[in-house]
Amino acid sequence: MSAPNAGDTAWVLVCAGLVLFMTPGLAAFYGGMVRTRNVLAMLQQNMIALGVVSLTWVLVGYTIAFGDDAGSGLFGNLELFGLTDLKVPPAPNLHVVDGRITIPTLAFVLFQMMFAVITPALVTGATAGRLKFGGWVLFLAVWSIVVYAPIAHWLWHPGGWLAKFGTQDWAGGLVVHASAGAAVLAVLLVVGRRRDWPHTAAPPNSIPLTIVGAGILWFGWFGFNGGDGLQANGLAAQAVLNTHLAAAAAMLVWLALERVTDGHSTVVGAVSGAVAGLATVTPTAGYVNAASAVAIGALAGLVCHFALKLKYLLRLDDALDVLAVHFVGGMLGTLLLGLFGNRGVNPLGADGLFLGGGGGLLWRQLVGVVSVVAFSFVLTWLIAAGVQALIGLRVPPADQERLDQAQQGADAYHLGGVTSLTAPGAPRRRTAAAPAGAPAVPPGQRVRVVTALLEPDPAANSADLRDALLRAGAISVIVSDAAVATTTPQASLLPRGYWQDQPLSARLRVTVLVGADGVGAVLDELDRMGARRSDTFVQEAERVQP
Repeated sequence: MSAPNAGDTAWVLVCAGLVLFMTPGLAAFYGGMVRTRNVLAMLQQNMIALGVVSLTWVLVGYTIAFGDDAGSGLFGNLELFGLTDLKVPPAPNLHVVDGRITIPTLAFVLFQMMFAVITPALVTGATAGRLKFGGWVLFLAVWSIVVYAPIAHWLWHPGGWLAKFGTQDWAGGLVVHASAGAAVLAVLLVVGRRRDWPHTAAPPNSIPLTIVGAGILWFGWFGFNGGDGLQANGLAAQAVLNTHLAAAAAMLVWLALERVTDGHSTVVGAVSGAVAGLATVTPTAGYVNAASAVAIGALAGLVCHFALKLKYLLRLDDALDVLAVHFVGGMLGTLLLGLFGNRGVNPLGADGLFLGGGGGLLWRQLVGVVSVVAFSFVLTWLIAAGVQALIGLRVPPADQERLDQAQQGADAYHLGGVTSLTAPGAPRRRTAAAPAGAPAVPPGQRVRVVTALLEPDPAANSADLRDALLRAGAISVIVSDAAVATTTPQASLLPRGYWQDQPLSARLRVTVLVGADGVGAVLDELDRMGARRSDTFVQEAERVQP
């Protein structure tokens, strides 16, 4: 048996790192699209997979997926339990995958571990706002062993029954995306819908965070698809190129459809299309040429965009459209391989229908899709229902809109409309001298409290607001966040073409303490800043004893 190839080993290890990076990328991608009070919970639901699934993979997942076939093609034996014995190593004590692919076995273990980690994490986008943390951890552990590892054996082990049947899956259209998508269907049946869905939409808390996450996913996908040949060669370059081209084509098609259907081409639509293209090209990346990758990406942008309606047809509360992007994308790409497969790109592949190979490969791909989806759905439902009955998988309805506080006792953000007001001047250190204050009022003197509501924009500069009111005679100024009911709800655009009517609008509440003779000047200044007299109140008050 040959010694490991240094270049191939380095490439696979780099790809393992890229795929690992995708998990925090997915956390950011999802985290930006949930409500402000659920951000930390979403981030943790994704990041915990790195801890839980990494250990289940080393203990038992790897041997089920890649141990010697137990004889049925369904799963491997347990000889590699805990990686305590990777078979007798050849001299000079080097483990290699096989004679053709000469990388250390442990490099292969690490690379495949990262796929096992990110696959169940995809589920969290669909179940946003509903997962109990302890139940999710238990679900992760069981699912990674009972569902993911056998499916990986079926398709990626030479003795797997789908591999011997001839079904192909380059990097996870079935093993990752279809299996996770079927799991989404099952878990949603167990955890149910969010309160008031579909009548209440959840606005994203940080679209920039989502875009950063999408960029990390795109970057990491080069390792996701580029490393599956386990060699640093021309096929790896083809897979990486195909990955990028499909994402680019899907992005443009999605944006064009958004423009036609919604009137706007949005940045969230751009990254949604790109991720759909990435998911769709995944099973084909090492089996098709560049032109086919562009066509696959374009079809992904078209089909996955219209698949956004799928959750309403199925009456399933898929919060972040995992079904449309990953489930539909993974199945679509798997079937498209039956059309675009090209043995000229990869001799280990097969020609598809469009390359003169007939319908044989398409049939084998269809069998793979049905088998994986059915197996994942049934087993996932049993696992999710068991966890729900044992320790609970769904959070109480009262906690759905405050998971960060309920599960972590913390908030992701501590900035409101008041603290985000600007002020002139460069940042500077605090000095010992106190700033000049407002005129003092003797205790017991009668004063007035003026309360008004302002639009945030006219009062954007905190120094200007303070100085103007002090000049008008204010003794003290307090600014706080407020929301007012509107007779005409304000329509706001949500990700992926969804809209919601918001009946409450953000305002700043300004409370001013002023002497009786200064009330008129303060009211005039507030009028200049956009306050309406109908929303302004003047009350008598008395300065309390210190």
